[in-house]
Amino acid sequence: MVGLKPSDVPPPLGVKMASAGAAACVADLFTFPLDTAKVRLQIQGEMKGVEGIRYRGVFGTISTMIRTEGPRSLYNGLVAGLQRQVCFASIRIGLYDNVKNFYTGGKDKPGVLVRILAGCTTGAMAVSFAQPTDVVKVRFQAQMNLDGVARRYTGTMQAYKHIFQNEGIRGLWKGTLPNITRNALVNCTELVTYDLIKEAILRHNLMSDNLPCHFVSAFGAGFVTTVIASPVDVVKTRYMNSPPGQYKSAINCAWTMMTKEGPTAFYKGFVPSFLRLGSWNVVMFVSFEQIKRAMMVTKKKIEDRN
Repeated sequence: MVGLKPSDVPPPLGVKMASAGAAACVADLFTFPLDTAKVRLQIQGEMKGVEGIRYRGVFGTISTMIRTEGPRSLYNGLVAGLQRQVCFASIRIGLYDNVKNFYTGGKDKPGVLVRILAGCTTGAMAVSFAQPTDVVKVRFQAQMNLDGVARRYTGTMQAYKHIFQNEGIRGLWKGTLPNITRNALVNCTELVTYDLIKEAILRHNLMSDNLPCHFVSAFGAGFVTTVIASPVDVVKTRYMNSPPGQYKSAINCAWTMMTKEGPTAFYKGFVPSFLRLGSWNVVMFVSFEQIKRAMMVTKKKIEDRN
């Protein structure tokens, strides 16, 4: 057995939510530069006021950012990113099993449609609650640290305040519709694919319920999720990063991209998206399983002492 053994007792909701939030933060710490590179590639067609800088590929983007802005630029928006994960992941991942059981009435082996419905539900709930953290994160990642280029925001709390003062409460929830669509797609694809791959591996005795099994399941989930969610992700990033009045709506943003840049614009940053989602899924799911089991071991020890 590689890693901690599964608990004999199902983890309670609090353990699952805390484990999901912590695991997502660990994954963000490892993969944030890839996410920043993805955002820069996605908005490249609309960057204004910056001459002579063009990004080519994920590693070329990272290299260019380090050369022109310094290595710290790769972690622009990390604080907002961690705030986002604490809010998002604890809801969309931590609540998934409970919502799935709610839809099935507690029955074992739920069908694929029930899993998809549960994933869409928790994904939409997470966005509705924590959208402002995503808006601030994307804007920080898009912000360039160059001499002569004005910075929109100087800190996370200043960004929340500035957006509220200049764009109102709607500015903090800007792009909620495309983000709900994107997160519903990502969440149901990510969790359902992970669920199905892991169950198939265990059912056919290809691996035991340990780290290698979690790694393979998470990698497969990351690839499938990237293929399905990339177009919505690009529109979400463009729309949330746009100044007031540039696009009338998320649909208008998508139409403008299609007419001005063609259909390939919807898959801008696909490689960094896959590298990020694939690696993020691996780190998150492996960490999630281990943190959840570690918390259950600790919980049992505390209960035994009492």
